[in-house]
Amino acid sequence: MITWHQLTFEQLSTTQLYQLLKLRVDVFVVEQTCPYPELDDKDHQRGVHHLLGYREDQLVACARLLPPGISYPSASIGRVATKENVRGSGLGHQLLQQALSACQQLWPEQSIEIGAQEHLAKFYEKHGFVQTSPMYLEDDIPHIDMKLSKE
Repeated sequence: MITWHQLTFEQLSTTQLYQLLKLRVDVFVVEQTCPYPELDDKDHQRGVHHLLGYREDQLVACARLLPPGISYPSASIGRVATKENVRGSGLGHQLLQQALSACQQLWPEQSIEIGAQEHLAKFYEKHGFVQTSPMYLEDDIPHIDMKLSKE
């Protein structure tokens, strides 16, 4: 059973902040052997929310929800990550569904744009996202922009 928490930067405890940053660094820097600026000054921006998924007291999933104008003209979801030992269980889909629901509540009239690693395109397509850019390299990893339009 996963317990979900949606918090602003100010609402994160120091332990939650540490767990969040550790999970993201473990996934995006260590696993992907990609040194990049994880701390990009977006986490603490006004209107940004952090979605945290806990199994008991262990953070196993996270995503960053950004209001329009920070990463894209529309709302955005980023830093979507699951702990390595829970992958393949469907938790990624559950995480994205929770993130989409939270965005709908926070910004009901907004489309959602993402910069997705290209190999995850089918994963995001299952949730209604469509590709809106050609492939580009971000930190030497193939990415594409995708959008879930507000209907």
